[in-house]
Amino acid sequence: MTRIVSHAIADAPEPSRSLLASLVQFSPTGQLLNLHAQMAHSPAVLAAYTAVRQATVTYGTLDPRVRSALMLATAGVSGSAYAQALTSFLAVRAGWSQAEVLGLREGRPLGEDKTDALVSVAREAATGSGRVGDATWQRAADCGWSSEQLAEAFAFLALTVFTAYFLNYAQTPMDVPAGPE
Repeated sequence: MTRIVSHAIADAPEPSRSLLASLVQFSPTGQLLNLHAQMAHSPAVLAAYTAVRQATVTYGTLDPRVRSALMLATAGVSGSAYAQALTSFLAVRAGWSQAEVLGLREGRPLGEDKTDALVSVAREAATGSGRVGDATWQRAADCGWSSEQLAEAFAFLALTVFTAYFLNYAQTPMDVPAGPE
């Protein structure tokens, strides 16, 4: 059972309304997602989420496929079926096949050394409370990821962890397709 009230734009707290309206424009389904409707109950939560999300859009330099792989790998260890479903949906939209989506979610290598190396950094950070071993980090650097890109990967990890933890915390009902099994 859900723990936090869901809002439409019209009945959301005033500070959340404009944020919700902007989220609808970028929603993968074209409508307000349950996660946003619940986040709106606390303008601070919704503003924090949208700020990190906007930062990745405005300043992110990583390719959309890489971004989606980082988020999917992070969601794969989050324990949130909703986060896994949402990031699977986004990964397919970014061009990953269903088999690749399943592999990323389950932590299997794609066979693309450079992408696999950066995804390994994110996955290890997600499972290790932000800690990444020197060998994992060095492998990513050796594959050509710059220190800026390695730092940027953390923004996608942070966005996904924030979202997944909120979804678990609020017990948000799923309103996106479950993704590949």
